[in-house]
Amino acid sequence: MTSSPCFVILGATGGIGSDLCRRLAASGACLILGGRDEGKLSTLAEVTGGHAYVLDATVPGAVDGCFHYALELHGRIDGAVNCIGSLLLKSAHLTSDTEWDATIATNLTTAFAIVRAGAKAMMTTGGSIVLVSSAAARVGLANHEAIAAAKAGIIGLTLAAAASYATRGIRVNCVAPGLVRTPLTARLTASEAMFKASLAMHPLGRVGEPGDVASAIAWLLDSQQAWITGQVIGIDGGLATLRPRGGP
Repeated sequence: MTSSPCFVILGATGGIGSDLCRRLAASGACLILGGRDEGKLSTLAEVTGGHAYVLDATVPGAVDGCFHYALELHGRIDGAVNCIGSLLLKSAHLTSDTEWDATIATNLTTAFAIVRAGAKAMMTTGGSIVLVSSAAARVGLANHEAIAAAKAGIIGLTLAAAASYATRGIRVNCVAPGLVRTPLTARLTASEAMFKASLAMHPLGRVGEPGDVASAIAWLLDSQQAWITGQVIGIDGGLATLRPRGGP
């Protein structure tokens, strides 16, 4: 069994996930990298020294299998993060049942799966679970109904799980980003009109970068934050809580 902290990162090859994995690897952590793209996972594993685990986290039992693999490999798990997510920008009357189901499965079901598997794995040792919600769950944004509902569910899941497992030393927190420049949001950031509109919505005057969110997640994973649980941390340039100042 290694003395370095061991973390399971699902959605490891995404913009935020890959930045997080590089940060954690640089600090000496052992990583289990979970995702669907075997090629990207292998490349990231080479860079970080982590172990790739190919899975579709929306499939029942797949996340449990990943955690079993991590335990067999390292003997323990100190933390887990769910960076899996999607982005659907449609009003409710234009959203199909298929799109709704996919949005809930990708965002909320995977978050529940990692909480369940993580709690079982860390029941006797304690640890940290970090989920990713969204500023859209905390402030009304047009055409965000499905994704806002899924991400709001993650906030409720975070609070309930934090209460359930506090006596076990398992901390559960989540971050709620605004618009972050990643491959997932490329369609938004590539459009000049949409990009300018997004800038205007963020009081700090810029959209986020993957490192803005990854650094906060890494901080929450650190055992030095042993007195922080049940928190929803906005990493959103003020989007969800501030009104941009108008005029000069």
